[in-house]
Amino acid sequence: MKLLVVEDEIAAGIFLQEGLSEEGYAVDMARDAHEADEAVALYRYDLIVLDVMLPGKDGFTLCRQWRMEGVKSPILFLTARDDVADRIAGLDQGGDDYLVKPFAFDELLARIRALLRRTLSEPVPPILTFGELVIDTNSKKVWRSGELVSLTAREHQMLEYLAFHPERLITRTRLWEHVWETGSEPDSNVVDVYIGYLRQKLGRERIETVRGQGYRFKHEVESE
Repeated sequence: MKLLVVEDEIAAGIFLQEGLSEEGYAVDMARDAHEADEAVALYRYDLIVLDVMLPGKDGFTLCRQWRMEGVKSPILFLTARDDVADRIAGLDQGGDDYLVKPFAFDELLARIRALLRRTLSEPVPPILTFGELVIDTNSKKVWRSGELVSLTAREHQMLEYLAFHPERLITRTRLWEHVWETGSEPDSNVVDVYIGYLRQKLGRERIETVRGQGYRFKHEVESE
């Protein structure tokens, strides 16, 4: 899943980017309203974490503008403004959630997970089961035939995205866009390499190659 974090305080932005990246999210950063506008115009993010007090244009105004432009990404306000009136204003402008600084990082993660689950075309439970394969999207743990599978953050992010869309064709480009940060240099075969890593750990039959198009995550495999 790819997130946009809009935060003008450098230290806070680095903390959020590093923390969310460690949890397996692809994170783009914007330092002001102009950068945020440019990013949203170029890409449909799975979720936006938005500060309110920004240079140039405040977060409430940005949120209202994006909603008027048809931006559907869930927006979580993350701000030091803790008045009830501010919380109401943020939600009324089109925000989906509002978290006051200082905050517990685990609570931020829980709110992000909840918002992402709501936006899927078909809501999914936090624990996904595909025969012998069990994926806990909260703890980021995976079991195969009862054995814990060791995955890197990037591998888990790719697996989770595929598992959220079982039996659907997912192109290489779509995988790249959702798993790697915008602006990173695409490698011609990096997606294929990571698919190979997942097959080694989960079984080759679990992820089907659709020649010339992409991949399909199988809900069931013959070995089961």
